[in-house]
Amino acid sequence: MWQLIIFGLIGSAFFSTSFVLYELMSVQGGHWFWSASLRCLFMWLLCTVMIWIQNGFKISPLTKLIRLFNQHFLFWSLAGSIGLGTYGWLAFGADFAPAWVITSTFLFTVVASLFVLAFFGQRFRPQAIVYALIIFFGIILANLGEGVSRTDVDLGRLVLFGALPALMAAFCFPIGNQLLWQTVQPTRPQATSLRNQLLKRLPHIDGELLKNPFHKVWLLSAGSLPAWIVVGLFVRPPTPSISQISMAFLVALLAGVLGTSVFLYARGQAKSASMVAGVDATQAAEIIFALIGGMILLGTPLPSVMSSIGIVIIITGLGLFANSNK
Repeated sequence: MWQLIIFGLIGSAFFSTSFVLYELMSVQGGHWFWSASLRCLFMWLLCTVMIWIQNGFKISPLTKLIRLFNQHFLFWSLAGSIGLGTYGWLAFGADFAPAWVITSTFLFTVVASLFVLAFFGQRFRPQAIVYALIIFFGIILANLGEGVSRTDVDLGRLVLFGALPALMAAFCFPIGNQLLWQTVQPTRPQATSLRNQLLKRLPHIDGELLKNPFHKVWLLSAGSLPAWIVVGLFVRPPTPSISQISMAFLVALLAGVLGTSVFLYARGQAKSASMVAGVDATQAAEIIFALIGGMILLGTPLPSVMSSIGIVIIITGLGLFANSNK
């Protein structure tokens, strides 16, 4: 389990770069649509190149991916739109709330993932709930310590347009990941009538292709593109600047391709719902990496005493998660 936790932490380190770069793009006036949609487009293009290189410049693996995508087009569109739609919610919220609000609210995904697992009929040890709440309590302390001095923010606007979209993202990310995880399981869990009907609609994908995390990111990214086209036609955003395109590419490479691939690899290696929950919980470390990145790139001051206590609690919770699944 410790190996999965380490991979999850590496993924979280890459993920945390998006919060810092989203803040930079928002300050520069870039539209949230381009911050999110270009990230998904670049993820898809980067994965295409990486898969091509990974297979000795052979085109056959990409052909197989295209065939798999076409076979389950509706599923990949659903999973990709929900899972990677996370980026849209976060980018939108970054226009209306400070980075610490977006980060802290999104990290509710640590607890949200347990609700998602339960909905999909997965069982996990009762301690997982306790450890997830411990981590989330640490997140609250860490972010309160950083945000308590922000008195120049309209609370209503902050909650409605900043925190609420981030909360939506907190649920979208584990839902998209769990949809993918569910399709490759050999058996379906016992569930209630309504839930069982929903689970039966999911395709059962049995193949070697999904063992490669780059393939998973490619499929999810491709699945999200139709939704971004529809959203783009609806919001009609202004043309993005060169700076925003460059930063969106950087976010796509670090957080999108590298972070998502490592995270999905760790999640794919999980053999039980408790282990999946443990991997999901490593996302709590994003606040630690975000603070470090902020101090290096944005001149963020050292964490307060309250934030430091919260960080210690987060690390403790992660350790409890790892030890509980030995």
